Amino acid sequence: MKKKWMVSMSVTALLAGGVLAGCSSDNGGEGSSDEGGKTTITLAGWGGNPTEQDLLQQTLDDFEAQNPDIDVKLEVIADQYMDVMKTRLIGGEGPDVFYLDAFEAPALIETGVLEPLDDYVTEEFDVEDFEAPLLEAFQQDGVTYGFPKDYSTLALFYNKTLFEEAGVEVPTTWEEMMEVSKALTKDGVYGYGVAPELARQYFVAESLGGSVVEDNMANFGSDEVIEALQPIIDQHNVDKTSAQPSEVGASSGGDMFGQQRAAMVLEGNWNIPYLEETFPELEYGTAEVPTINGEKGTMAFTVSYVMNAASEKKEASWKLIEYLTGKEGMETWTSKGFALPTRKSVAEKLGYANDELRGPLVAGAEYATVWANGTNLPTITNNFNNQFVSAFLGERPLDEALKEAEEQANSEIEANN
Repeated sequence: MKKKWMVSMSVTALLAGGVLAGCSSDNGGEGSSDEGGKTTITLAGWGGNPTEQDLLQQTLDDFEAQNPDIDVKLEVIADQYMDVMKTRLIGGEGPDVFYLDAFEAPALIETGVLEPLDDYVTEEFDVEDFEAPLLEAFQQDGVTYGFPKDYSTLALFYNKTLFEEAGVEVPTTWEEMMEVSKALTKDGVYGYGVAPELARQYFVAESLGGSVVEDNMANFGSDEVIEALQPIIDQHNVDKTSAQPSEVGASSGGDMFGQQRAAMVLEGNWNIPYLEETFPELEYGTAEVPTINGEKGTMAFTVSYVMNAASEKKEASWKLIEYLTGKEGMETWTSKGFALPTRKSVAEKLGYANDELRGPLVAGAEYATVWANGTNLPTITNNFNNQFVSAFLGERPLDEALKEAEEQANSEIEANN
């Protein structure tokens, strides 16, 4: 789901040079207009499903109607988004405004290619309305480089029919989830569908007080992290009440759940429209992620709009960001429930906090661990995932696998520094 990259010293230097080079030559100067008396700015992002694309276009049309002197050119980058963006930024051909995933944000902020946005903000913009953890993902040293456009946390999706047949209740603690998984596992169905990757397991890994990342270096080989993750391994290899999607011929956790090969999965808001479209007859519910060690936890994935520091049309670019992440634009964009609003007031107005399926996802925003932590997280993630899967499949002990992966990750980080 996440695209991973790491900015080396040479790429950092090239990106810095891209700032000096400026945007593409057809951008014109600050305050200048293109043919027809309008200023044209570019907005780049990845694609979505047709409904999402229609919602984005509607939001952009509304912006242009309110700002008749600005035209927005939307560029959809379907594949290798961050690789394409790096190449364009290095070459001075970057868009004026673009999507930035929180996972990628720290490394890109460090290059200096993003425009700081605090000086553009007015009191009317109401920064306090954003969910704080989501906004903080795009801040560094007290400076804001992006405003989050939407997000999703993880919630527990459970199959109502299978739960009723097994005579079990929806678990509220991790221990309960392990137990009900035993009753739910039968006839080719697993109690719990697992995504054995750091993006999904990060909050579990830190649930006993350990840190996956410490001082921008891998620390997931610590005893606290290993102890926190061991139940995930044991459930699969000892209890045999969990499986990952590929083990049952599924393409994702949502697909595994929809095929009723898993009675429970932890998935995000994206899973709701997917299930409605692909498995419309499925009877399911959602709940907040079961507590671990008495504490609530989940992950949050968020994306912001950012401005290219080399843009020669910063005033128009800010107007676009201000509208897209403002209350009116965000309400339009998130009105169909494909994405959740990062503004508390918009979520309240649209009723998502009280929505039967989306309520647990919204509730998790205030305590979620945002999928972002320093410039080296991509390297840390790659090494963790490679070895965690081997432990999950029973090929080697977890402590051995993670200690080796930590050593390898830190070796790579030091080599690139």
